[in-house]
Amino acid sequence: MHGPGSAAWLLVALCAATGAYCLLRMRSRVEEQRRTAGSEALMGFGMALMAIPAAVITPPRAAWALYALVFGAAALRALWASRSGAHHLHHLVGTFAMAYMAVGMAAAPSGHAGHGGAGAPLVTGLLLLYFAGYVLWSGARLVPVATAGGGPPVSGWGDRPELARACRLSMGIGMVAMLLTM
Repeated sequence: MHGPGSAAWLLVALCAATGAYCLLRMRSRVEEQRRTAGSEALMGFGMALMAIPAAVITPPRAAWALYALVFGAAALRALWASRSGAHHLHHLVGTFAMAYMAVGMAAAPSGHAGHGGAGAPLVTGLLLLYFAGYVLWSGARLVPVATAGGGPPVSGWGDRPELARACRLSMGIGMVAMLLTM
């Protein structure tokens, strides 16, 4: 997961900022948005921690096992939630990818996957294809479309769909970057 220092720190900053905004979104009045924001905050902060350069800190293998356990549990939660709507499937793929990367980092000889070769190439490739497609799709959704009549007024930071989409796009870009280094 650890690439060049400046790129890694930019990824840390992007993911941490995304996680922080997702915490703000948890104050929404809509229960489903709060729940989704909590899952996305976990992903953002988890990605930020994974992206810290190995020169700064190389966590012990037990830390990666804990990551795999946390994100494996989050994947099971997303799988359970997907019964109520297909939009939870993206969370399932994301949490699976995080658990997969944590297992790959734990199995890597140096304790981090920055030199490639960690993980199964087929699984990594499929995840890369998924997230690259997701980035293109979600990026296209950010393009403003003229609407007649505007829409309902936005009451707070937690209810801004365009910012939530931008956060998801940022996490998708981060996931592509992390998977490329596997």
